[in-house]
Amino acid sequence: MSTTPEPPEKEETPEDAERAEQQTQQAWDSRRDLNAHAPHSMSFDGVNHGVAARDISGGVHLYNYGGYGSTPTSGRIPPETLERLADGFVTEGTGFGALVERLRREHVLVLTGDPHTGRRTTALMLLRAVGAAPVQSVDRNAKPEDLSPVERCGHVLFDMEPTRTQPLRETQLLAVRDRLRDKHAYLVITTGHSPYIEDTVRPAPWKPPPARIVLTTLLRQRVGKFTAERLLGQSAVTSFLARDHQLREVVEYADVLAQADPAEIENYSQRALERQVQEWFEESEDTLLLREQAFLIALAAFDRGPYPLTAELSDMLYERLRRTGDPERGQRIPVFGTHIGKRLQAARAELNHADVQTEWGTVPQLNACFKDDRTAPVLLREVWTGHPAARPALTAWLDDLSVDGRPFVRTRAAATVAVLALTDLPSAMALVIERWADSTKPRQQLTAVSALTLAHRFKAPNIPRIIDGWSSDSTAPKRCWVAIRAHGLIGPERPEQTLAALRAQARQQDGLEKPDHRISAELPHSVALLLLSHAADTVLRELVRTFADHTSTRALALNGFLEACAHTGDGACPPVLAWYARATSAGDGIALLLRIALGDRETNRRAEEILYSWVRAADQDPGTEGALATLLPALVTDARESARLDHLLDTVPGLDGRPQPAAANRLRAFAPA
Repeated sequence: MSTTPEPPEKEETPEDAERAEQQTQQAWDSRRDLNAHAPHSMSFDGVNHGVAARDISGGVHLYNYGGYGSTPTSGRIPPETLERLADGFVTEGTGFGALVERLRREHVLVLTGDPHTGRRTTALMLLRAVGAAPVQSVDRNAKPEDLSPVERCGHVLFDMEPTRTQPLRETQLLAVRDRLRDKHAYLVITTGHSPYIEDTVRPAPWKPPPARIVLTTLLRQRVGKFTAERLLGQSAVTSFLARDHQLREVVEYADVLAQADPAEIENYSQRALERQVQEWFEESEDTLLLREQAFLIALAAFDRGPYPLTAELSDMLYERLRRTGDPERGQRIPVFGTHIGKRLQAARAELNHADVQTEWGTVPQLNACFKDDRTAPVLLREVWTGHPAARPALTAWLDDLSVDGRPFVRTRAAATVAVLALTDLPSAMALVIERWADSTKPRQQLTAVSALTLAHRFKAPNIPRIIDGWSSDSTAPKRCWVAIRAHGLIGPERPEQTLAALRAQARQQDGLEKPDHRISAELPHSVALLLLSHAADTVLRELVRTFADHTSTRALALNGFLEACAHTGDGACPPVLAWYARATSAGDGIALLLRIALGDRETNRRAEEILYSWVRAADQDPGTEGALATLLPALVTDARESARLDHLLDTVPGLDGRPQPAAANRLRAFAPA
C-alpha cells in the first residue's frame, strides 16, 4: 500500500520571524520601548551647541595642571619652571605628604594616576620637596635599571608605558634603588593604570585635590579672596564644579574666571567637553587606538546600558571602521587584551550597578556611562559632522543594530540616528531613516518609526512635516505605514492635526480598489495610542465630532476606540474604564462610542468581548466593579439595549472553565430594566 509523503514543513526564515514579531508588537509596545530604553542624555533641550567644522570660538588655550606642558624626552627642567609650578600647586585634600615621606625612604617611586590629573606636576613637586635639585627628565623609552644617577639630582621619567613584552618589574626598581641611595638622588616614574606592572611593584596612586579646592586656591592667587568668593558664587561655576572636569580644565577655568567675561564663564564647560571629544578623534601621536574610538562611539549610543553589550557591539563597529581605513587588512579582532579600567579611564566613563527592567523582569546589570551626561550627543555629532569618512561604517553598523532581536539595541540605534537628525537632518534622512522606512525588514521599519519619534523628542526640525507628508502618500506604502505608526507616538502633541491626517488616509484606503492591509490595520492602532495619551479628552471629542462624516471615519473611530478599550494597562482597572470613572464631559463620549459599537454589526462581537473582560476584571478589583457600575446605565437608552445588556451579563464566561464571575450578578442591579 503506497502512501503519499506529506510535504515538508516550510522552514521559517528570519524575515518570517521578524514579521511575526511585528504583528505581535502593538503600537503601545513601541511607546513602552521608547520610554524604557531611550537615553535621557541624548537631548540638547532645543539648543544645538555644536562643534561646527572643528572650530572652537573664543580665545581659550589648553595647558596642563600648573602650566606644565609637553617636555623634551630628556634634559634638565628649568628651575624657574619648578618655581612657577610650585606657586600654583595644591596639596590640600591629597596624600602628597605621605608620598614625600615614601620617596624620601625608597628613593624611587612609581606614581600612577589617570591622565590629566596632575601626576606630572606632582612628580616634579615630590622631587622638589625632598630637595632633589636640579631635576633631570629621562627619555621615556629608557629602562629604569639603565639610569646613571647624578649626585643629589632628581630624575623623572614621564608617562612610562609598560607592555606585554616589556613590563615594569620589581627587579628593575631594585637595580636602580641602591645606585640612587649611593648618590643621594631620587627617581619618580609616572604611568597610567596598567596590567603590565608586576604585582610585587608597589605603585603610589595619585588622586588629585578636589576641583573646588584647586579652583578656589588658584582664583584667590589671581584676583584676591573677596573677588574670588564673588566669582565662585555664580551659578555657572556651581554647574561647572558639579561635573566631572579634568584638573587641566579646572586650572584653565581659573584663568577664564579671572578675566571675568560672562559669556566665557557660561560657555567654558560646554567648550571643554567639545574639545575633549575632538581630541579623542584627531590624528596625533596621542590618538586613541581605533578599537577604543569605536568603543567611545558605542558608549555614546548605549550610554547607561550594559557594559558587556556595549563592548560587544563596539567591536562590530571596530571591524567596519577598520575595513574603511584599510580594506586589505585581514586581521581579526583580538578577543582579549582591552583592560576595562583603562578603557573607561580614557573614555572618562564609569561603571555602576543598577536593577534594569527587561522583558523577563528586573535583573541586575553592570552599566557603563560617561561621567558627564552631555558627552554622548556631543560625541555623535562630532563623529558625524567632523569625520564624514566614518559615515559608511557608522551607517552599516546602525543597519545591523536596527534589526537586532533586542528591543534595547534597536531603540538605542534609533536614538543615535535621532541625534544625527538633530545635527544634520538631510543626511540622516537620506542615509538612514528613508532607507529603513523603505526596507522589507519589519524590524528596520519599526526602528525608523522610533528614530522619527525620538528625533522629534530631541527637537530635530520638521519631523511632523515629514510624517504628515509620508502618511498622505499611498504610492509609498512602506513609508506611509511608518508615518501612521509615528503619528500615534508623537500625535498627543498635536491631536487635531494628527487625527485629520489619520482620517485622510482612512478615506484614501476606503477609496482604493485594493486597500493596503498593513496601513488599514495600523490606522486604528494609532487612534488607540492617542486615546491612551494625555490628549485623550481632545481626541475623544474629535472622534465624536467627525463620527458621521464618512463610513471610513466611523470605522476608524469605532475600531480605534475598541483597540484602546482592549488595552489592559499596568493597573487593576482597564485604562479606558478608569478614564470613564474619573471623567466629566468625556464620559458621555466613552459611553456613546461603546453603545454604538455594541449595536454595530461589524464591531458587536469585539465590544461584547471587551465588556466580558471588564466584568472579569471587576470580579478581582472593587474599584473596577465600581467604575463599571457607573458605566452600565449609560449603555442603555431603549428596551433593545436593555435586553442586550441583560443577556451580556447573563452570558459572561469565566476564564479557563471557571464559573461565571460573581460580579456579573452584582452588576445586574445597575443595568436598567
